[in-house]
Amino acid sequence: MRWAGVLAALTLLFTAPVPALAEEEQGAPVTVPALTDWTPASGSYTYGRSARLVADDATERRVADTLADDLRDAGHGTVPVVPDGARTGDIVIDVQPSRTSLGTEGYELRAGKRLSVTAATETGAFHGTRTILQLLAQGDRVPAGRTVDVPRYKERGVGVCACYIHVSMPWLENLVREMAYHKLNQLLLELKVKSDAHPEANTWGYYTKDEIRRLVALGKRYHVEIIPEINSPGHMDPWIENRPDLQLTDSDGNKQPSRLDITRPEAFAYYTSLIDEYAQVFPATSWHMGADEYMLGSDFAKYPQILKYAQDRYGPDATPQDAFIDFVNRVHAYAAGNGKKLRIWNDGLTGANTVPVAAGTTVEHWLNVATKPSRLRAQGYPLMNAAYALYLVRGGFHSDTKGLYDQSWDPRSFEGEKLVSAGGITGAKISLWPDNGRGETENEVAVALWPALRHIAQATWGAPHPDATYAGFTARATAVGHAPGWRDLTRVPVADGSYTFRASGRTFAAEVERTADGYVTVRTADGCLEVRGGRLTLNVPLQPGVEAAPQTCDPANTLQRWQLEPASGGYRLVNAITRMTVTVTEDGRLVQYPPDQRAPAVWQLA
Repeated sequence: MRWAGVLAALTLLFTAPVPALAEEEQGAPVTVPALTDWTPASGSYTYGRSARLVADDATERRVADTLADDLRDAGHGTVPVVPDGARTGDIVIDVQPSRTSLGTEGYELRAGKRLSVTAATETGAFHGTRTILQLLAQGDRVPAGRTVDVPRYKERGVGVCACYIHVSMPWLENLVREMAYHKLNQLLLELKVKSDAHPEANTWGYYTKDEIRRLVALGKRYHVEIIPEINSPGHMDPWIENRPDLQLTDSDGNKQPSRLDITRPEAFAYYTSLIDEYAQVFPATSWHMGADEYMLGSDFAKYPQILKYAQDRYGPDATPQDAFIDFVNRVHAYAAGNGKKLRIWNDGLTGANTVPVAAGTTVEHWLNVATKPSRLRAQGYPLMNAAYALYLVRGGFHSDTKGLYDQSWDPRSFEGEKLVSAGGITGAKISLWPDNGRGETENEVAVALWPALRHIAQATWGAPHPDATYAGFTARATAVGHAPGWRDLTRVPVADGSYTFRASGRTFAAEVERTADGYVTVRTADGCLEVRGGRLTLNVPLQPGVEAAPQTCDPANTLQRWQLEPASGGYRLVNAITRMTVTVTEDGRLVQYPPDQRAPAVWQLA
């Protein structure tokens, strides 16, 4: 596992956009990713109240309808979508499949008396509208000129492990919008979907299927493919905590709750049934099985049944690693049979196997191990750069975005090796991991995420170093601002002060005070309200039913931070880390539960 201070950084993050650097200095209008081939012309385009969006067919109209909504959300008013007859001041969406040189995601933008976006596909036209939004974020005037803007890499992504520590849906929705705004196209999401087939697996951390459907629909509208991951055969503890029959057993008889027993047919059937259930809500063309760190902190020698399985299947020269690769390949075949391509992490490919990984498996390279990126590429595997240098670990390592920018980092630079050419490299992604779940709140994670997101967008779409200095690049990012529809999640709906909380027959008095990262502390006469108790996972009490009670106040204790979530008739109390809501028991205790398990208390504040 892997994831991603404070007041000053948050202040910078949430301030309004500042004007872009002068066009004369930039050579092109300011965007992220930067435009690389801008050809200026005389004059300019001016966006005004009479502007219309011109779109002739259904494909163009979908792009125009989304742009119209985003223009409204960005404060540019209501813009009608009309079928033809472009005039001065209009914005024209033009999808021409014959423009094959633009590829599936590129576009041509022309600015003059009107703005026009031309692309070969709907996705390309959509990307062109993101450029229009960024230009209009800096003012109503766009200098006249032309650009042809085509991405260098096919996969431009963000990975999020929402697999142990729950990540709120508004936060994920913000992420999808920001990704699309910066032309990133792939969200790789490790998470648990609440299972109908396996209710024994529904320990907290899950998302309901309806929540996922809404997120996937947002991704579809914004051309961000959301690819799910259930990490297996390691890191399976969220799924097999209550299934000891599927847990790998060592030679001393000890169960390993995070490791699936790859020698048991029941384990494979269980895992593939989860793939089937995920397919109900994820229409993605890929399936990510993780396949990392299976023997983390141990070795195959403690599990003689794995070697026996490998030798029984592949002969006396087989290695335990062959049993691991066999499991990967069986998942590959199952996914392919359902129209999905397989993705795995690279660290399980140690070279100790005699059985090769199935052709076509995308390898996401994050760790420097014996099998180097150049060898994987020579073997023909699609290779994505998911380098540790791009990680944001919650409460731990944060990617040095400035250092990467100053080095002109690009997706050819893997951990342990830099490749000469980009051939065979699908792209790159940044990754967020929750290793110390209480180390940072979601809002604190966002501080480090947005600069890293803009950097990976630049490095995967265009030239890695468009500005002479990192300060110049951050000024570029500040100029374009946040995506339309992005929500400031640091806003607190009540003022600091003394309140009486009333709900479900329980009343208590408390001081409410906003924290630097946009939550509140709830200070009673006995201390600050905190979730404490039960078994810890990643240093967090993630079990439903754990009590919230006053403890000694500690400003650094993130478990004492709460979100006041508006609800009909009052507010719900949501813990900033566990993301569970407070409910009131019959004996008046405050306990945390997922909102779909117990109705949250709605607090009236007086």
